[in-house]
Amino acid sequence: MMRELACDVAVIGAGTAGLAARRAAASAGARTVLIERGPGGTTCARVGCMPSKLLIAAGAAAHAARNTDLFGIRVSGVSVDGPAVLARVRAERDRFVGGVLEGVDALPEDGRIAGSARFADGGTLLVGEDARIRFRAAIIATGSSPIVPDPLRGLGARVLTTDSLFEMPDLPPSLAVLGAGAVGIEIAQAMARLGVAVTVIDAGKTVAGLREPDLARQAAAIFGAELDLHLGARLRAAVPEGDGVRLDWTDRHGRAQVTRARRVLAAAGRSPNLDDLDLAAAGLRPGENGVPDFDHRTLVCPGAPILIAGDADAWRPVLHEASRQGRIAGANAAALAAGRPVQAVTPWTRLAMVFTHPQAAAIGAPYAPEAGDRLIGAMDFSDQGRARVEGHNRGGIRVWADRDGRLLGGEMLGPGVEHLAHRLADAVADGLTARDAVERPIYHPTVEEGLKTAMSNIVQSTSKC
Repeated sequence: MMRELACDVAVIGAGTAGLAARRAAASAGARTVLIERGPGGTTCARVGCMPSKLLIAAGAAAHAARNTDLFGIRVSGVSVDGPAVLARVRAERDRFVGGVLEGVDALPEDGRIAGSARFADGGTLLVGEDARIRFRAAIIATGSSPIVPDPLRGLGARVLTTDSLFEMPDLPPSLAVLGAGAVGIEIAQAMARLGVAVTVIDAGKTVAGLREPDLARQAAAIFGAELDLHLGARLRAAVPEGDGVRLDWTDRHGRAQVTRARRVLAAAGRSPNLDDLDLAAAGLRPGENGVPDFDHRTLVCPGAPILIAGDADAWRPVLHEASRQGRIAGANAAALAAGRPVQAVTPWTRLAMVFTHPQAAAIGAPYAPEAGDRLIGAMDFSDQGRARVEGHNRGGIRVWADRDGRLLGGEMLGPGVEHLAHRLADAVADGLTARDAVERPIYHPTVEEGLKTAMSNIVQSTSKC
């Protein structure tokens, strides 16, 4: 017998966005039902942010132990216990996931249902084969999954994604990584520092998402010194060979190349989990990437009382954005269900981070060489005081502003960038000029003084205008 349910707001997905949406809708007084297909625990905690940072931390420890000579400290006999490294990654990962699952388990049972959901029409969801949910508003928060390029399909366990990488019992002797974006270069550098022979292949021209030419060149040189990095390369074929993989590819000059590795990591991005929802039945039209049209300020999809949030909408797929989008979607879904107007919310300042060493970040308006009316402030970490003290004096900062000196954004590569980027993001969000920002206190000696140097360059430029 078909189980019949009715609610104000149905939330499809119990990841970061879905849980935030359910909480916001319930707080607004809406009767909510949360639909979870599993395995649960959020992408960040289970296969994303947290396990990758645990692996990065292990790589950083090994790298630091091998590179103490700068300080007059002699360390010998450094070895990496691969099974122990990965055991800690999984143990801490499971702790983070457990905390999320405990929160889900604490939700009222009559407000949760397990299974795979699909739309029957613009007001009805089917869950599995035995449950029908009628809703006044629905939120799609189904997350995303790693993309496996066609040449890698059919290679079985030889191909890794972040869904399987952290389940390895031991580190492989060699690893090919397809993709030099945030995930690819983070994992590649960590593995290289743990003693794995790593090759990175990417069709693009930049690494770690950096677009500013000088920073992009520095990043390629810095990471290329630790691993075999090939930009502008194209994978042609991948075939099993022994207990590993043979990759045939062409380099940026069109020359044929071959790489052999025990395992290959697909780090070419993630795709929204939307295929099984039957969006057409709900009156939604998917775009080229499978995502239906939606308002970025309200998260409402035109044509139905349906909203989309988090990685499922493929717009700013990072945790802090997913959490905020979930809150916005939950509040607006409750409003739709009650016949109230929805609220349009101004998007946050863009903030993207890469936790390599050195770290990289992009903030606010992207680099735009065609924008000739911008002022650009620059600094180099090579001679920055605190960076030299720590022996981390690589990279630089580029900050851009309009002709009046109002800060628009920037890119960074260097030490402490995860903190410097937040400081710049706040300045952009607050509408500060470079002069406003420079007049704020900055302690000495800190790497924040490097950011002040870059913004001081803009102040000098505005004085000449």
